[in-house]
Amino acid sequence: MDSVGLPVPNSGDSAVDAAALTVTAKEHVAEGVAALTLAHPDGARLPDWTPGSHIDLVLPEGSTRQYSLCGDRWDAHTYRIAVLRESGGRGGSAYVHDRLSPGDRVGVGAPRNHFPLVPSKKYLFIAGGIGITPLLPMVRQAELLGADWKLLYGGRTRASMAFREELTAAYGERIHVVPQDEFGLLDLAAWLGAALPDTKIYCCGPAPLLSAVEAACAGWPPYSLRVERFTASAQIAPVRNTPFEVELRRSGRTVTVTPGVSVLEAMRRAGADVLSSCEQGTCGTCLTPVLEGRPDHRDSVLADHERAANDCMFLCVSRSCGDRLVLDI
Repeated sequence: MDSVGLPVPNSGDSAVDAAALTVTAKEHVAEGVAALTLAHPDGARLPDWTPGSHIDLVLPEGSTRQYSLCGDRWDAHTYRIAVLRESGGRGGSAYVHDRLSPGDRVGVGAPRNHFPLVPSKKYLFIAGGIGITPLLPMVRQAELLGADWKLLYGGRTRASMAFREELTAAYGERIHVVPQDEFGLLDLAAWLGAALPDTKIYCCGPAPLLSAVEAACAGWPPYSLRVERFTASAQIAPVRNTPFEVELRRSGRTVTVTPGVSVLEAMRRAGADVLSSCEQGTCGTCLTPVLEGRPDHRDSVLADHERAANDCMFLCVSRSCGDRLVLDI
């Protein structure tokens, strides 16, 4: 995976910058997909965001989930997200579908973006299922900028593909809809078999699709492909399985991280108050600057060149290659 533009690193703040927003609309936009419109109860302006951004949604029952913003970024007073009902999930999506109603209040964290749309003359967007959500604002931005772009959109059935009609009505032949029950899997070889000059590829969807796209893009120039994962990628064993020290330079603390304990957990046990959300290395909340040492990167966000810089790490999953790390926190 290649990506650029990282979330704002942890600064030691004590709480997520969350606001209580009101659900102003709820609509079912596909089989198993509910779209929510959120607004400030006083009609106040909401924080700006860019295509690829997501927010933390803090539900009334206490759970926190991350969802991509898929509305109009130029509308300063509402956010839109879409939630897929996940039968094997942890209950957050079921709460949204079954219990959340217009008029309810939810906590919403400020937008973060580790899947930014970079300038390019041409784009190929590839979506699988609910992976269409972060790509919707990108399509609109590409169109606004006059770029040459296409969207390849796959899903189980037409009825399960959220925003399909909205997209085809707005953009016509630029949208290539491929329901699996009608056409089979996406023909990635036909779309990605030959590298196209000046083209950036953005892909979001289930893990098998991301793996297939990454394999198909192996011969493309570096950083042509950018993907966003909903679940953490598989990890090999840590570089080391022995304790290491982490110095928190600005707070003047040093903690020992033992095998089986994350850096984040060790820091919290020592009294450090740090931000986190997914704790799986996918959301970007706990990104923290590294001053000394070499992290054992185990997240699903950083690209290879960003990992090689060794100047930041995700506290929830990443560890240390050596005996000591020094963090700017």
